[in-house]
Amino acid sequence: MITGAKGQLGADCDRLLRKRHEVMALARDEMDITNVPDVDTRIKQFLPDVIINCAAYTQVDKCETEKDDAWKVNVAGAENLAECTEKYGSRLIHVSTDYVFDGRKNVPEPYVETDETNPVSYYGKTKLAGEKAIKSATDRFIIVRTAWLYGISGHNFLKTMLKLSYRSSDNNIKVVNDQFGSPTWTHRLALQIERLIETNYRGIFHATAEGFCTWYELADYFLKKMDVPYTMTPCTTLEYPTQAARPMNSILENRNLKDKGMNIMAHWETDIDEFVLNFHKVLIKETQKET
Repeated sequence: MITGAKGQLGADCDRLLRKRHEVMALARDEMDITNVPDVDTRIKQFLPDVIINCAAYTQVDKCETEKDDAWKVNVAGAENLAECTEKYGSRLIHVSTDYVFDGRKNVPEPYVETDETNPVSYYGKTKLAGEKAIKSATDRFIIVRTAWLYGISGHNFLKTMLKLSYRSSDNNIKVVNDQFGSPTWTHRLALQIERLIETNYRGIFHATAEGFCTWYELADYFLKKMDVPYTMTPCTTLEYPTQAARPMNSILENRNLKDKGMNIMAHWETDIDEFVLNFHKVLIKETQKET
């Protein structure tokens, strides 16, 4: 069972896993994870071996003002799934985030699974509370922390940069150049999740692309690969204020995966190359339609 099946990661998990598994992929209008009877009925009906929770309230800035909605999805929703996991004998793979850390480590030192958490945004606080709620409800879980996701489904930073390049041919695009992370392709992450499904492992796993860059470096690399004209200037976080604080260092090390010989995550540049190769025409067509 996949929740949040219309999102970036949920859609890629659905596409990949149904090749070898029986999949029930549910969007929010098909199962609201914040509704206890709804969750219980669906899980009892399907009795999944594995539940992959890709549903989340991910609008980081809106989380600062829409706190009740963020808590319901990221904490109560995760807890509901965990309780049903325990009740019906499933396993839960829950997707979490780099935002559970404060990002104060010196670059390029990465965060590992055992590092102390200390979120600096309400979004990060809800995701950490969701992790804790799961741990309290069941031990039948894997928590996958990832970061800087992009894919062909839904909205993401790369698609935004592509649209801005079309809209701003005469204007300068400012992109933050002092926040560091590992851009992670949802297709690659879905492949990693499939590997985890095939094991009996439990606990917390970091799963991001290898290597790291800034948002500016990511946008520059991607737009060059897309071969579109653009004018872009690096800026600091202070020059681009947002409602929610962001970790300055979001680099995660996939230590647990590597220790178990399970890491299949590729370098972020390799994945961007493949992403553009596979979806260049689709991305251009989608962007032209929206600009």
